[in-house]
Amino acid sequence: MSIYEELGIRPLINANATLTRLGGSRMPPEVVEAMVEASRCFVDLDELQRRIGARLAELTRNEAAYVCSGAAAGLTLATAACLTAANHDAISQLPDLAGLRNEVIIHRSHRNGYDHAIRQAGVRVVEIGDGKETTAIELEHAIGEQTAAIFWFQGAMTGPDSLPLDEVIAVAGRSDVPVIVDAAAQLPPVSNLWSCTEMGAALAIFSGGKDLRGPQSSGLIVGRRELIEGCARNGNPNHSIGRPMKVGKEEMVGLLAAVERYLRLDHQARTIWCEEVVSNWNSALSRLPGVSARRDFPNEAGQPLPRSLVTFEPGECPVSRSEVIARLADGDPSIVVATAGPDSIFLNPMTLDPGEERIILDHLVAAVRP
Repeated sequence: MSIYEELGIRPLINANATLTRLGGSRMPPEVVEAMVEASRCFVDLDELQRRIGARLAELTRNEAAYVCSGAAAGLTLATAACLTAANHDAISQLPDLAGLRNEVIIHRSHRNGYDHAIRQAGVRVVEIGDGKETTAIELEHAIGEQTAAIFWFQGAMTGPDSLPLDEVIAVAGRSDVPVIVDAAAQLPPVSNLWSCTEMGAALAIFSGGKDLRGPQSSGLIVGRRELIEGCARNGNPNHSIGRPMKVGKEEMVGLLAAVERYLRLDHQARTIWCEEVVSNWNSALSRLPGVSARRDFPNEAGQPLPRSLVTFEPGECPVSRSEVIARLADGDPSIVVATAGPDSIFLNPMTLDPGEERIILDHLVAAVRP
């Protein structure tokens, strides 16, 4: 009996996305083995963090890198680093910002629940844009003496009328203001590990537990050496604002193993597999009465991988979209999908192990029967 069975928990097949509430992703054997090995010894955490950071920086073509306890923690630490650098007195006073810069700039269209991690450092958010469009002039006018950083949320919130990242970096550079990119779910492509910082972003932050398939409670910050040092000084095991955001030796070593694995992967072969899965799904499902399926690209986080958009036409399909979702969830195994509009679902292959795509198709075919 598995630990989940002992607890009365049903494992899921995740055809939705690399969502934290579903466990992010699944660690491959080499990551698990690295974490088990790391668990067997005592080490100096600060030294381990610095050695692993140096190795991760080399792998990702960055000046420096830091392992944090998830991308949201990375946002808090990056904010703190922009406020304090490595200044001990400033670090000690957070979240009291007396005498420190206290503003960060965010596109109004980028506002989301994750920016709470930025506000946690005590800063005031200055919005630019009207929720649809943002201009360089608006950004220039928003930058002032109290501006500590500009945050850019890459992915689904980045609309066609957002001020492009390269323009944000150019405007910020004229005032020597750092630009921080939240790229939590922006892998693939693997080149994002260095492209944002090569463009001029001061820091880029990635989730360790999404497509990297490292520990769920890990994240990766890459970028400028002085700001990475600020993240380290503000983070665990120091007594600072990041002290509760603990990263264990197991997570540090596990994330390193995950990044090394990710850089070795044949990403082109993976893309081809995902395209084949989506094509097969669409072909089979579109033959069912009242059901249509088509390729949707990119996926929910803007990653360059396909997914299927499956629609259950009201009055034509024997069952409703809601009933299909319930039947999939109640099946054995339980299958989780994403909703799309009032009558559709998304099927995402990126979170699947080979063979699970067939299980999903069989269960979905059965679910649309009267």
